[in-house]
Amino acid sequence: MGDLSLSYKIANSTDEFEQIYQLNYETFVDEIPQHSKNSEHRLIDRYDQENTYVIAKDGKEVVGMIAIRGNRPFSLDGKIEDLDYYLPPHAKPCEIRLLAVKKEYRNSYVFFKLCDILVSHCLNNEYNMALISGVERQIKLYKRIGFVAFGEMTGAGDAKFQPMYLTREQFEKSSKVFQRLMERKAAAAHGGTFLPGPVSMAPDVLHAISQPPISHRSQRFKNEMLEVKNELCRLVQAKYAEVIVGTGTLANDIVAAQIQKLPGKGLILVNGEFGCRLVDHASRFKLDFSIWEKPWNTDINMQEVDVYLQDHPEIQWLWTVHCETSTGYLYDLTRIQEICEKYGIELCVDACSSVGIVPVQLSNVYLAATVSGKGLGSYPGLAIVFHREPVLPDSSIPRYLDLGMYHCSESIPFTHSSNLVNALYEGVKQANPEKVKRLADFVRSQLIEAQFLVLGNEDYSPGIITLKVPDRLSSRSIGDQLKEKGIFLSYESDYLIKRNWVQIALMGYHNEQTCKQMIQSLVKVKGISKVRSAHL
Repeated sequence: MGDLSLSYKIANSTDEFEQIYQLNYETFVDEIPQHSKNSEHRLIDRYDQENTYVIAKDGKEVVGMIAIRGNRPFSLDGKIEDLDYYLPPHAKPCEIRLLAVKKEYRNSYVFFKLCDILVSHCLNNEYNMALISGVERQIKLYKRIGFVAFGEMTGAGDAKFQPMYLTREQFEKSSKVFQRLMERKAAAAHGGTFLPGPVSMAPDVLHAISQPPISHRSQRFKNEMLEVKNELCRLVQAKYAEVIVGTGTLANDIVAAQIQKLPGKGLILVNGEFGCRLVDHASRFKLDFSIWEKPWNTDINMQEVDVYLQDHPEIQWLWTVHCETSTGYLYDLTRIQEICEKYGIELCVDACSSVGIVPVQLSNVYLAATVSGKGLGSYPGLAIVFHREPVLPDSSIPRYLDLGMYHCSESIPFTHSSNLVNALYEGVKQANPEKVKRLADFVRSQLIEAQFLVLGNEDYSPGIITLKVPDRLSSRSIGDQLKEKGIFLSYESDYLIKRNWVQIALMGYHNEQTCKQMIQSLVKVKGISKVRSAHL
């Protein structure tokens, strides 16, 4: 049960309303004795038909709510004579009613998030102020969020309330506190996720995905798509980017479909699982190519590749991964580009695990693929294809794989997800390869000091740190034990199990403190495993 796993929305289903009535009863009958008990254990507000309910959900369970209504008289009109006397000039208020959060979810984060959506709802409906009868014991929390007290306290006993109001300006002043709170919560909730996907996500990304979806045909969505594409191109110095609903596999299939149109033979570089997958993509599209293959985790000597291309002028395109995710090996993309330019060869790159993690320069790259859910720190579900030249639709290519259709339709030829695009936009803005490198250097040095066997060196990707587990121990056992502690490492892929490897992915939202905690737990589990193995 983590705060950042909750979703927030306007209630609109029968099940949600039924849960609201039950939560209303639990709060304002069982806990705060404002109303009489009944056998149904449900309480329907007298203004239910006028209320809009903002709710917090954990899965299908409603765990928090705020009710909003704009019709006068408000409940405070019946408690305070001449209510408008206490309000600022030009006030156009709405009323907040029935703030309720289940006990196990009560903290300022949930309340802040409900208020965040409340403020947006008020603005959309041209209200500039929200009134509330604040529960006496929560007045400090209300004030921290930005509520201002006015008038005399009403009620008696356990049901005493302070009239208060909140304006947009007051809420925005408190947003810095809110942001710091969100960041602390994000670190606590996602500090245990060290996977190459799904990755831990920053608060802004989590917030972006929760916004109400908009039509992919609207001008607003087109503008948002253009913004995220511009940010992507700026990040990697590419000329064009297409954002597509799908995965890295789809992105590479789209690249393969375009390679089909290139003349001559190709060369694919391979020294790990994802190089092998490029071979599979090319084979399925019946491309004409040769393979330059080295054993896993073995350096690809660029001088040798240079000599090979000089001796094989029939090679007209080259396809390679940038970061070989299965090991963390990082290809020298600058050197590869120089060689390709030297021989007039078109370069295509699988950059799924490198964009956002290391500096990537794609200005002279013909085609490149990446994804939303790795180094860009967002949710999986969006494939991204960068291209150097304008591309026209090609009816010989299946519609969903036709890069030209995306290019000529502003990346929106088919149904799209505004939620995923919004989240990606926030992730791209926060991409910081320098920060990842500093964190990776720290983690690598700590692991080596703790006598772990780490693949490669500082020239490997900072986003993937691969540990060779000694034969006497089991990578699966170590990974399972850490998972029980809420720390998720990458170890369950077949190619990792086969080699007894564990991987730490520094993709997404991390900091030094959460990495320290992960390393400490890893050291402890390794020690326990040694003890266990000695008794087998």
